[in-house]
Amino acid sequence: MKRFLKYLIFALIAIFIVGTFVFLHQKSKPKEIKYNELEATITDIQRTSIVTGRIEPRNEVKIKPQINGIIAELYKEAGQNVEKDEVIAKLKVIPDMTSLSNAQSRVRLADINLQQARTNYEREKALFDKNLVSADEYDKVLQAYNQAKEERSAAQDALEVIRDGVSSSNAISSSTLVRSTISGLILDIPVKVGNSVIQANTMNDGTTVATVANMSDLIFDGQIDETEVGMLKEGMNVLITIGALQDCSFDAVLEYVSPKAVEKNGANQFEIKAAIKPQEGSTIRSGYSANARIVLQKAEQVVSVPESAIEFKGDSTFVYLKREDGSYESIPVQTGLSDGLNIEIVSGLKAGDKVRGTKIIDEK
Repeated sequence: MKRFLKYLIFALIAIFIVGTFVFLHQKSKPKEIKYNELEATITDIQRTSIVTGRIEPRNEVKIKPQINGIIAELYKEAGQNVEKDEVIAKLKVIPDMTSLSNAQSRVRLADINLQQARTNYEREKALFDKNLVSADEYDKVLQAYNQAKEERSAAQDALEVIRDGVSSSNAISSSTLVRSTISGLILDIPVKVGNSVIQANTMNDGTTVATVANMSDLIFDGQIDETEVGMLKEGMNVLITIGALQDCSFDAVLEYVSPKAVEKNGANQFEIKAAIKPQEGSTIRSGYSANARIVLQKAEQVVSVPESAIEFKGDSTFVYLKREDGSYESIPVQTGLSDGLNIEIVSGLKAGDKVRGTKIIDEK
């Protein structure tokens, strides 16, 4: 029995040693490397650029008051359409006391001069009727009288404009009425009834009463990197997609490329603008974030392979062409345009040729 156990132990040890040797031998044998097989095909290749930007109306105007005052009434709201010269708001005038005092003083002085001119005129006319003065002297006094009347009228108008914001002789074009300078959509009315507003001057831009834009004429405004701007030309077609509008895209035409770069995040960027052609029934709002897809280069119906099939050696490019016996042969090729996935083969391959791709990873 003991002899049997002894032989059994020896047999198990021998089996373990042989198994280990076989296992190590198998592990030491080089594995066969397998590759994906790719085929050269005829296709279109485009090099595109995606530019981020926003949608803006081409003509957006800030409406400002012509005088200082307080908003007395608002006749429009944001989102409403307005016609050119239509009234948006009415102001209550707060006159400047110095200007008001000067205007009142001018009226009083004009009254004095008019009274004196009237007296001179009446005296001269009485003498002229009796042929005691010449017509030339009479005409001079009459002219002075007419000038005094005109000055009195002008002084009164100036006083009314300063005091009331409108003169009785020109009530239609009252400066207390804030009118739109263009026809379009009111994008914003940042003031409320009771707010004080000031007119634009050399020291201040003035208070914006409303922002009006023509929303039927929209542009895409974005920036493109300096490495791609050299491929752009005015008139190129652009495809605009807006994130807020799902499954909706718009055609556009590139109409402006800035001649000067601006630095942004350490890189030189050039501003571009493209005119959008909105689709009927779609509503595009000012300020929407958007992407513009621009085709920088394209090659139509050319032989191409996936870029993973290309190998680079120095300045040359090669592919491994499959031969009839199933082996692969390295051959030089001339490449052209690439879209990041596929690359154009200018020479060296024809459609239908099989080439070696990437390695197949054995996960076992």
